[in-house]
Amino acid sequence: MNTLAPGLSWVDLLFLGWPHAIATVVLQDAGRVALIDPGPASCLDALDLGLQAQGLRLSDVTDLLLTHIHLDHAGATGTLVRRHPHIRVVVHERGAPHMADPAKLLASATRLYGDRMDELWGEFAAVPAKNMTVVSGGERIEAGGRTFEIAYTPGHASHHVSYFDRASGVAFVGDTGGVCIDGGYILPPTPPPDIDIEAWQESVARIEAWSPATIFMTHFGPVNRPSSHLQTLMQNLDRMSALVRARLSEPGTDEEQSRRFADDLQREFRRHMTEAQVASYRAAAPPELIWLGLARYWRKRRPEA
Repeated sequence: MNTLAPGLSWVDLLFLGWPHAIATVVLQDAGRVALIDPGPASCLDALDLGLQAQGLRLSDVTDLLLTHIHLDHAGATGTLVRRHPHIRVVVHERGAPHMADPAKLLASATRLYGDRMDELWGEFAAVPAKNMTVVSGGERIEAGGRTFEIAYTPGHASHHVSYFDRASGVAFVGDTGGVCIDGGYILPPTPPPDIDIEAWQESVARIEAWSPATIFMTHFGPVNRPSSHLQTLMQNLDRMSALVRARLSEPGTDEEQSRRFADDLQREFRRHMTEAQVASYRAAAPPELIWLGLARYWRKRRPEA
């Protein structure tokens, strides 16, 4: 079992068959079970098996804490609530309307993923408003036998929050802490539509203000040197942003510019990682989505780009 502290562990959802792409946190105490980021519905069988390995069932879950509503983090939420209507869902106020009515979210995702939507994510069902506890940041909540401090941490997404369990010293940072698989490249995932570099920098400072002993990332797992990790993450965000800005200034179609950036990113990955690691990163954060988010960021600031 992947254990962080007593009653605190995680399950590898084996997304698309890849190990170490998406993790769900499991918290349990005295009959209360909470999950942080249950993942997509396409991984529900893997989640169920992971819980069974800990002597738990999906019906035991009492709370779902969402860092944000992207499909790889929150896609299974509505399906779980429909099957088990007692479950409470904690979600940021900007994400809550899209959990209640996911039509716009799914339309946006379909533009990115096309006919792979079902293969990648499975069902994304609506969550009844009565099941949601809506937060904005600054609250404290009880879940899974622990007290969590909540911080608003946008940058990757405008509806992103992070959770801090002061008792264990672990901060659960979703995608604000980036992607780091098996000690590889510390990658800032930058999908559209609302990447905001300045907000991301402020969010990292907010996480560091907690002085966590460990940060836990959905992609993938715990990091025990948070300050060094987050500093490198911000440096890499600056580097990737500069690469995209440079490519945008070159001649060619958006597709050609995107392809050049993907080549840039693959070279950067291969400087730091094995080919097997690079493949896992493609599953967790496809280069074309990284391009789209940062290109949109720069075009909002330079409309002529």
